[in-house]
Amino acid sequence: MSEVSEVPDSNWTKPQLMGTHNASELAAKIKVDPTLWGRPGYLTEDEANTFQRFKEVVNIRGGDFRATIYSFGNVEGEVYALTRWLRARKYVFDDVMIMVEEASKCSAEARAAKFYPNPTAALGCPEAIYNAQYPQVYSGFAKNGSPVFISKVGGLNIDAVECITTVRNIVKYHWYVQMHDFANRLHTHKKAHPEFNRFECVVILDLENLTMGQLTSRNLSITKEQTAIDALCFPEQLYKMYIVNSPRFFSATWSLIKGWLDPRTANKVEVISSRKSWEQSLLQCIDADQLPSDYGGKGPMTNDTMEKQGLTKGVKRMKTEVIYVRSSATATFDVKPGEKLNVTVFTRSTTGAKFSITDDAGKRGIWVSDIEVKHAINDPTRLPTAVEITKKSIEGPMSVKVKAESMGSRFSASASNYLVVFSVY
Repeated sequence: MSEVSEVPDSNWTKPQLMGTHNASELAAKIKVDPTLWGRPGYLTEDEANTFQRFKEVVNIRGGDFRATIYSFGNVEGEVYALTRWLRARKYVFDDVMIMVEEASKCSAEARAAKFYPNPTAALGCPEAIYNAQYPQVYSGFAKNGSPVFISKVGGLNIDAVECITTVRNIVKYHWYVQMHDFANRLHTHKKAHPEFNRFECVVILDLENLTMGQLTSRNLSITKEQTAIDALCFPEQLYKMYIVNSPRFFSATWSLIKGWLDPRTANKVEVISSRKSWEQSLLQCIDADQLPSDYGGKGPMTNDTMEKQGLTKGVKRMKTEVIYVRSSATATFDVKPGEKLNVTVFTRSTTGAKFSITDDAGKRGIWVSDIEVKHAINDPTRLPTAVEITKKSIEGPMSVKVKAESMGSRFSASASNYLVVFSVY
């Protein structure tokens, strides 16, 4: 992420900010294309005056105040960065000033940590393991140059997420994604296409396999935390959101989520259930070679892209599985010829379990036995416990069986959750 130092003056004059339209022409153009409102070249005289006033304050204040506004660095350009914030508060100067002050406070801790440049350190677990439980990935660019972000909310496994990280660490990771991953994509595209100035994002929110049981406060707390940061600290970042594969019951949940969003942001969201309809809509916004093939384009499959993203060095492939242990439970995995396997278990269970590894056929003996995996203290703010239970790599070919036996009472009323991670080298 580029640090903000001297912000270059783009020297846009008042006439340039307003464009060549008279009031009626401007209103007519914005009625046809509402996305033009508040953008350089389409301002009213009052909006242009507010821009000049805001610009003067930003240059005088400097420091974190200015750095908050230029969240993506100097390369965005003065006129585009400032008008993002002005649009977010409808060019009401006092409201914009309050927003920037609040955003500066919100981002202070993350800024002091340089926005968590190491995703593994931010999450408290490898990025690939987290993404396997909450599938999300950047893939390609829209026709206007905005990066395309795909989030498979229907694939969110909250039981697994709670085995590996905390909401606080997910928030840290979100800062990393915004200020390093997303920002670097913007910078790279700007370098290749100097005319690019829409530092925005196209989001595909995929609700395939979403069930009523997933719409809990545990699941929604993650979305709410991330949405709050984006709305306050990254205003007008969303160009368009397509919610696809939405089940019938989603309408009530959408009404709830919509309440967390600024009305202008909510109006950028399109909910589409029919695959034929959303494929057509996506291709109007994204060229086929930039859209993943599983969404109607010709780009790489999202699962292939995610599988390669964030893998620990040397890991060729990975499988994760949540097991629920009341008395005992098992998980199996096939190791191919020439592969080596390590197994790690994550949990926040204070009951604990003893783990063993054998070959599934029971002919090659016990590889590991009685490895205890137990979390020390019942504190949701502390990172879960992770234990690599393989003493040495298990070589293929073979089918391995991981068995967990509870260290608590066999008559326990509830099961303990453990995430078993099979990593192939």
